[in-house]
Amino acid sequence: MVGPEHDYSTKSEFAYAWLRDKIVSHEFAPGEILNQALIARSLGISTTPLREALRRLKSEGLVELDAYRDARATALSPEEARDLVEIRLAVDPLAAALAAERRSKDDIAEMRASFQIDALPDRPSIADLVAHRRFHRAIYRASHNEILISTLDDLWDKADRYRLVGLRDRTDERDRAVTADEHRQLLDAVISGDADSASAIMHRHIRGSLGAKAASRLTRLQSAEPDAHESG
Repeated sequence: MVGPEHDYSTKSEFAYAWLRDKIVSHEFAPGEILNQALIARSLGISTTPLREALRRLKSEGLVELDAYRDARATALSPEEARDLVEIRLAVDPLAAALAAERRSKDDIAEMRASFQIDALPDRPSIADLVAHRRFHRAIYRASHNEILISTLDDLWDKADRYRLVGLRDRTDERDRAVTADEHRQLLDAVISGDADSASAIMHRHIRGSLGAKAASRLTRLQSAEPDAHESG
């Protein structure tokens, strides 16, 4: 969650954090035009630090900027959702296996501190998403592979918006219970140093993740669009 402006070193950092929260939570909906003058007034800043924040968000794939200085929240696509899942199926299990082999006492303490019994609720707040990310980040930071950590940080930046879409396809309480149980199994495997189990659990976890559900849902919606136009 974004704190007051004085918590940030620059106005651009503050604008970036504020905008990112609004985009990730869909308060600025995918594809929505961002009125820069209005946003700058709302934040009490000039458009210069706001543009810096928008350029940073563009580099993360969250904002589109065109030649006429218009800005909009990037649209969601089934292709990007699928791509994110495919990459995570490759790198998340690797990170979990390395974490099981390399975790330190400090890593274990952070994993335990960030572990939550319950999975994400159906209507998560930004605080819920931050807590969920903290646990996964504690796992992959324990890999002590800086390139891998940086890669996964970038993937999570792109994937957060898709998780909200995936929640719409989580069918019942059992889905939430399965996710929570996988988190517990993952924690136990990494702490016990069982790299093979940690990798297998993480692979299964990503296959059933909210990102995977989002990819499936967006693909179905895209496939249904021609039918909807024909029936209209």
